[in-house]
Amino acid sequence: MGDDMELNVANRFDNRPTVKKSRLNILPVNPEIEDPGKAVSLGRFPSWLHRKIPEGSDILKTGLSISENRLHTVCEEAKCPNLLECWSKKTATFLLMGKECTRSCGFCDIDFSKTPTSLDQDEPRRVAASVETLGLKHVVLTMVARDDLEDGGAAHLVETIKEIKLLKNPPTIEILTSDFQANSTSLDLILQIEPDIFNYNIETVRSLTPRVRHTATYERTLWLLNYVKNNKVNSNMLVKSGLMVGLGEKENEVEETICDLKNAGCDIITIGQYLQANRHKLLVKSFVTPEQFKKYEEYGYAKALKYVYSGPFVRSSYNANLVLNNITINSH
Repeated sequence: MGDDMELNVANRFDNRPTVKKSRLNILPVNPEIEDPGKAVSLGRFPSWLHRKIPEGSDILKTGLSISENRLHTVCEEAKCPNLLECWSKKTATFLLMGKECTRSCGFCDIDFSKTPTSLDQDEPRRVAASVETLGLKHVVLTMVARDDLEDGGAAHLVETIKEIKLLKNPPTIEILTSDFQANSTSLDLILQIEPDIFNYNIETVRSLTPRVRHTATYERTLWLLNYVKNNKVNSNMLVKSGLMVGLGEKENEVEETICDLKNAGCDIITIGQYLQANRHKLLVKSFVTPEQFKKYEEYGYAKALKYVYSGPFVRSSYNANLVLNNITINSH
């Protein structure tokens, strides 16, 4: 009894913060083969999903520019695994119209709200200021879905593009949009401002779409991409889309999606490994090997796509400037 009493008294004066024990996320089996010659056994994640932490002061500079201009990035809000790498290169994907989305997709970690905050009318100017500070030659603008707005936020996106185009040395502009609930008026408004790349992600294969996406549909996505392709004002504008793998899809389903995107008018497709942002999101069903990613890339090129970026860490806006540069070089 004496020892128990002393322990209870000690605990009363222990002001250290308690650490909540958390369960590890459920993961698929690591597909790598164990090498008995290695001192370290296989981890929960395959080796191709391990990477070194980048160095350099530009990580801090990028973060400061974003925070000083009171901006949001999809890098932070969606817990992108490439954040440090991209910020070390002074690049970031700006997230417009707040950090609350009116849709709650099974894969995305951005906050959900039926009534997000009103638009910040000064945001376009601040985005342009950050673009100038970072000296970006290619900028990627993405947005939360704003189904609460009549135009889905199209006018706000256009104002942001206008501000960037007013810069002394304006960069090329890539946009990653919502589907605007198939509102062609909103799409036309955006096409008239002539972005260089119009990106809208299909996210997954047809059979998994109802479970993975909220509100958006596979067919509506193909319709939107086709509409953008056929109604673009800038004849050089490229159409882009992307999907995640590792959600339980089959290889033939990915190939079907690649064909569907090509037929809809896509020039560029990105394919990357789905990773669970938190335990409330969809589970990872498989770790896709680099060899399989290479097969998807080769299949896409066989279907005459201009560019296929396929790999474990590939995301929609990952190395977006290099993708555009490679297409430009290859077209000459």
